[in-house]
Amino acid sequence: MVDSPVCVEIIDEPIEWDRYQHCLANPDVGAHAWFYGVTRRTTDGRVTELLHYEAHREMALRQMHRIADESIKRFCLEAVVMVHRLGDVPIGQASVLVGCCSAHRPESFAALPWMMEQLKKDVPIWKKEYGSHGTQDWVHPVDSGDQ
Repeated sequence: MVDSPVCVEIIDEPIEWDRYQHCLANPDVGAHAWFYGVTRRTTDGRVTELLHYEAHREMALRQMHRIADESIKRFCLEAVVMVHRLGDVPIGQASVLVGCCSAHRPESFAALPWMMEQLKKDVPIWKKEYGSHGTQDWVHPVDSGDQ
């Protein structure tokens, strides 16, 4: 078992999912759920060449810890993983990894979308999209209404 129920990181290199599996190791849980968000090539007909992420690291880590702690209480989770990558993230590589574990699957299934929405809404991480025709746009998350 893991010492802490919360594993939160902001990193500058590719996210390796298998590096974080041990964070959810617990013989008393039956559900592990993961979200691995990767850069896609097309969005609404626009072609993306690259995404670039910047953050206020200290504030971002503090907010990510708050979200992880709240999700444990809110969804009866045993452990949470939240990892966000900064810098350039090419097509097909991950910018975010969120995972959790619980005794049963409904709690973990419910927690993942909530954690991702909170992360996009509250954590000071900014995304710049580089498009196929030399376009560069800072992209802001859109409120999905799933609060």
